[in-house]
Amino acid sequence: MTRRAIRSLALAGGAATLAALVATPVTAQATRRVTINPYVEASQILTADLNGGDVLTYTSLAAGVDAAIATPRVNGQISYRYERRFAWDDDVGDSDIHSGLARVDARLSNALTVEAGGIATRTRSDIRGAAPGVLAGNVDNVAQLYAIYAGPSLSTTAGPVAFLANYRIGYTKVETPSFAGTGVGGQRLDYYDDSIGHTAVASASVAPGSVAPFGMTLSGAYDRETASQLKQRYEGYYVRGDVLQPVSPYVALTAGVGYETIESSQKDALVDATGTAVLDRNGRYVTNDASPRRIAYRTDGLYYDAGVIWRPNRRTSVEGHVGKRYGSLSVTGAATYQASQSVGMSVVVYDGIQTFGRQLRTGLANLPTSFVSGQQQGFDQQFNGCVFGTTGAQPGACLNDVFQSISTATYRARGIDAVIVATRGRSTWGAGAGYVNRKLFAPQDTPGIAIDGLDDQSYYGQLFYTRTLTRVSGINTNLFVNYYDTEVADPTDDAGVWSYGGTGTYFHNFGRLGTTASVGLYSFKVGDLDSVWSAQALIGARYQF
Repeated sequence: MTRRAIRSLALAGGAATLAALVATPVTAQATRRVTINPYVEASQILTADLNGGDVLTYTSLAAGVDAAIATPRVNGQISYRYERRFAWDDDVGDSDIHSGLARVDARLSNALTVEAGGIATRTRSDIRGAAPGVLAGNVDNVAQLYAIYAGPSLSTTAGPVAFLANYRIGYTKVETPSFAGTGVGGQRLDYYDDSIGHTAVASASVAPGSVAPFGMTLSGAYDRETASQLKQRYEGYYVRGDVLQPVSPYVALTAGVGYETIESSQKDALVDATGTAVLDRNGRYVTNDASPRRIAYRTDGLYYDAGVIWRPNRRTSVEGHVGKRYGSLSVTGAATYQASQSVGMSVVVYDGIQTFGRQLRTGLANLPTSFVSGQQQGFDQQFNGCVFGTTGAQPGACLNDVFQSISTATYRARGIDAVIVATRGRSTWGAGAGYVNRKLFAPQDTPGIAIDGLDDQSYYGQLFYTRTLTRVSGINTNLFVNYYDTEVADPTDDAGVWSYGGTGTYFHNFGRLGTTASVGLYSFKVGDLDSVWSAQALIGARYQF
């Protein structure tokens, strides 16, 4: 079967899964809440370069749908928008833009559940280059991206033993970045193409006091991803045992040891007589099929950790683990707090060997099944930063750690991510912040590639606020700041990149017709170059069916 056929089957299967999850279980429910809101929209956008004085205008026509389902068995939301931009002159090219997010969880029986998710967005390509925050007009260093995943989970018991198992399949596709990244120094980096990943996990556990004073868990997993670019392959096997010892009604100690084998490999890039990597018509490295398979990263051996879990009540959970993994200190943890039905927060500390596709699928799985969709928010509906939930039980998560740049390398990702969301009366606000460090791995002494062992990192923060002014009107605001730093750059240049800005929107509805006015201002600064400032304005009308 060809890769194109596999892609088509993956996308078709994912779409069918989402449709089945929304449609099939609903008919069996006596009580349900289902909303489906298709719409068409027309907007006029103006973007101004505040440094050079250039002012560009274009018209946008869009069609989309916002749908949600909440039943005792199914919870999910889909928000999708297709936009076609028509230039008034040759300064802005006509373009098609897809943006959307989907997350669905369905309980098919007491033992079997199915979950699925998907995203379409535009995000930053090269970590060294431009960092646009409001994606209006001609934006540098940005690529259109699509990803989807789905799979079943089984939960059952046999006497005192609880069994869990799940399987996930996912597909990721990234188009060639539009325009050239400004201010990029150092060597040329490859462009991501697509990948297919499979993950299977199983565990068996007994609770403390059932067969022993302490609880025990035995788990294993298999993970494999194949990427078309340079025929990259990631494969990992894991087995692990854990014990859990309560020391009070609210505190427990835990420790575990495991064995894992991880290997990431790829083919060489084809090079010309000067040693420069050969590019295809889309700007990607051409694979040298005659080259041997080269190892980018490999680990094989034991790892271990110990930690503490604190759960003083049903609303609060905190746990942390410290150990040794991947040849060095490893720290992981999580904390959640639900102050009320409408107020909640979560913090995650993570450490793992990743690829772009695997990390994106993990990020999608961590998103809530009910989220702030960006309806009538002007420039904000992009789904390439923090995604905020609508309840305190699922406050949301940020995708900034994976979207800091699109890397074709295997890497170790370590970082922290925190989100809080709150609703008070007619107002809702949320905040997200985090930090991530990636150590890149690639085959050594490979023609055209010289990034092995280099680090990149980013800090990010986002704040949104929305308030309903009347039954038919309201305002939305969004502020953001990002900082990127990388060793994948010209060592003679300052590699740090700043990006910050904000948007504000006012909307007023007249029955099915809604009107929107939005403004945005952002700036980015690459290294020691001058800051680039840009302003945007949008006026639009949406008809909801």
